[in-house]
Amino acid sequence: MNRLDKVKKRIYEIVEASQKGDYASKAYDIMILTAVIVGMIPLTIKTDNFYTRMIDLSTVILFLIDYILRVFTADYKMGVKIYKAYVAYAFSPMAIVDLLSVIPILYFLFPTMTFFGLFRIFRVFRMLKLARYSKTMRIIENVIRRVRHQLVAVLILTIIYIVSSAMIIFQVEPDMFDTFFDAIYWATISITTIGYGDISPVTGVGRLITMLSSLVGIAVIALPSGIITAAYMREITKKKGEHEL
Repeated sequence: MNRLDKVKKRIYEIVEASQKGDYASKAYDIMILTAVIVGMIPLTIKTDNFYTRMIDLSTVILFLIDYILRVFTADYKMGVKIYKAYVAYAFSPMAIVDLLSVIPILYFLFPTMTFFGLFRIFRVFRMLKLARYSKTMRIIENVIRRVRHQLVAVLILTIIYIVSSAMIIFQVEPDMFDTFFDAIYWATISITTIGYGDISPVTGVGRLITMLSSLVGIAVIALPSGIITAAYMREITKKKGEHEL
C-alpha cells in the first residue's frame, strides 16, 4: 500500500462512523452532529440576519468538505478499487443526502438570483445525515435499499392511479376545479384518505369516485408498509443470526 492509499484509508476511517478507540473519528462525528443540529437553527427563524447567514455559510462549507472526502474515499466504502465504485457511491441514499445538504451553497454563490434561494429549503435534508450514526437507521437504510425496486413499482402505480382518477373527476365534476392541478391535488388527498374537505364532489358519480379512491388509498398505503415491514424483519433476523455466530 503506497502513501496515498494509506492517507485515503485513514481519511475513510475518520469520516465513517467511529469505531471504539478511534478518537479522531469520534471527534469528527461529534463535529458533524453538532453542525447538523446547529444548522437547523436558521430554519426556526422567520427572517435572515448576520448570525443565521454565518451559520448557513459555515455549515454548508463543512458539509461540502465532508461530501468531497466521502467521494474521495468511495472505493474503500464500496469495497472495490475501480472507478465504478465512485459512481455507485454517488447514487447511494446517504450520498444523495450529503449532496442535498450542500446544494444550499448555490445561494451564497449566486445571491442575486432568486431561483437559487429556493435551494435553501434543502437544509432540512441535513437531518437525514444523523441516520449515519444510528445503528437502527442504518438497518432501515439497508431495508430501503433491498426493497427499492418494489417501492418504485408501488410509487409508479400510485402516480398512474392519481393522474387517472384526476382526469376522470375533472371530466365528471368540471365546475369543482379551476385547473387540472386542483384535480391532481384532490386525487392525492383522496388516495391518502386525509380528506381536508376543501374540494368535495357534489354529484353522485363524483362521490362514488371519491369513495373508490379512498378504498384504493387504503391498499396503496398498506402495500409499501407491508413490504418494508417484511424486509425489516428479515434484516433483524439476519443481524441476530450474525451475532449468534
